[in-house]
Amino acid sequence: MQGRVVGAVVLVLAVATAVAAGQPLFNGKDLSGWETYLGKQPGSDAEPLGVGRDPDGNFGVQDGAIHIVGRRLGALTTTAPFENFRLRLEFKWGEKKWPPRENAKRNSGVVYHGVGPHGAHSGNWMRGFQSQVQEGDCGDFHSLDGATIDVEAATLDLDGAKVLRYAPGAAVQVGVHQRVLHSADAEQPGWNVMEIVARGDTVEHIVNGKTVFRATHLRQPDGTPLTKGRIQLQSEAAEIFYRNLEIRPLE
Repeated sequence: MQGRVVGAVVLVLAVATAVAAGQPLFNGKDLSGWETYLGKQPGSDAEPLGVGRDPDGNFGVQDGAIHIVGRRLGALTTTAPFENFRLRLEFKWGEKKWPPRENAKRNSGVVYHGVGPHGAHSGNWMRGFQSQVQEGDCGDFHSLDGATIDVEAATLDLDGAKVLRYAPGAAVQVGVHQRVLHSADAEQPGWNVMEIVARGDTVEHIVNGKTVFRATHLRQPDGTPLTKGRIQLQSEAAEIFYRNLEIRPLE
């Protein structure tokens, strides 16, 4: 009996440790568990290349990290959907930038709760929510294809336009389906850590340990909850590396 009890305790501890560590989304060797999509290219009338066609090697693996060259617009997408999770990943910018953003900030993004067809938003990404990965703007929120949230935010002028910035304690903005600026810049040189905590119909964006965005009532344009979907890493005219991607289920 004592042996059974000890064995049961060891099993429980092993399961708890595995859950705490999270489920790897990337094996460090190849893109198993992911699919590529290349969509509409600026200045081109060509049809999207679509799923599984990557003739120029826009997506690959280099030195144990996912390498997105960024020459073509599109995304690397998990084949499985996820809900109620804490996603953790690390990212680092490469050197290459491409038209039409060769003189702009380096840009990418992590899409979560991605649903529907590839290319639903701008011909390149699924409907869902985005935690921005862009120089100086990491953790900003973007709505893709009309996905909607409620968020505590202040209104401010930016380059002559009215925009929202996440501000804890501010009035709740209802039915938001636009960019919402992060509360503070937490990006640093080299590798950065981004976490996305999606619990029910709420979400939190964390950059290098600092919460920079929260929202509630995540939903489709028709008002139905949007709390589950696939994860996308955007290819958006800048070279970027992602590593140590893991997802931990939440109760």
